[in-house]
Amino acid sequence: MNYSALPLTADERQALSKTSNALAWRAVVVNWGLIAGAFVLAAWVAHPLSFTAAVLILAGRSLGLAVLTHDAAHSTLFATRALNQWVGKWLLGALPNVPIDTYRKGHLSHHRHAGTTDDPDLRFVAGYPTTRVSLLRKFARDFSGRTGVLDLLGQIKGFTWRAQLPFLVMHVGLIAVLWASGNASLYGLWWLGQIFVLPALMRLRVMGEHGAIQDHFSKDARLNTRTTHANWMERLLFAPNHVHWHLEHHLLPAVPAYRLRAAHLLLCSRGYYGGYDCIATSYADVVRRCIGVSSETLSAYRMGTRGNHFGNMR
Repeated sequence: MNYSALPLTADERQALSKTSNALAWRAVVVNWGLIAGAFVLAAWVAHPLSFTAAVLILAGRSLGLAVLTHDAAHSTLFATRALNQWVGKWLLGALPNVPIDTYRKGHLSHHRHAGTTDDPDLRFVAGYPTTRVSLLRKFARDFSGRTGVLDLLGQIKGFTWRAQLPFLVMHVGLIAVLWASGNASLYGLWWLGQIFVLPALMRLRVMGEHGAIQDHFSKDARLNTRTTHANWMERLLFAPNHVHWHLEHHLLPAVPAYRLRAAHLLLCSRGYYGGYDCIATSYADVVRRCIGVSSETLSAYRMGTRGNHFGNMR
């Protein structure tokens, strides 16, 4: 990406890239506050509806902590690399089991190779666009727990004491807090969210970022990445912590997530997205784009060069 080609002045770029410890800590506190609130709700109102709400919130905040770990891995959350590393390792990546060092290596490879066949994240969007029936099958696997169990088995297989120590410490601490408050059984709500809800939330997030975009093999981020406008419910569940401004993140990876909306507005005002279909109005719009083909069209699409490449990656 030629960053100098963006219609931004040096002063604007510098202002957008400024990190703020206050904004970073606010994000950390809000995410942990929602996690605590979910457990308090379930403890206070012992009802299936409150348990369901708690599971949804916990799954959404698992994704939220992972997104903040992503920001820390870029060293754009806090003002110093040391603080990004420590908070990302112990307060953000520990609970959802996202070791920051391992994550950083894979994710930065995604940025380096976006728009090429070497992009390691292509496998997550290989199945889009797809048919309505196929997408329903994917979500059925997610909500049935099949995807979540496979993910959990993969984490167990890749377990190492060094990488997973923060995860173990954090979960022992969570169990201790719940046990001390007389609510140890509520710990299971976390895993219900991880196994039966989080995979579907992750799927929606990935669909919004790179699913059924114009050209996976263009180096122009406006063709290989998407930004999706999100309402409060979408931001609570599957677009947390500004992650839906994904095109701006690819265009300006040094900009903290809490300034990506400002970057989006500036680029829109300069007409940078004119003529490109890279902005989705909502996640419902994303889903429509990802099922915008018939089974006959999909078969023909996969017979082509890129279809064969995608088919081999499914």
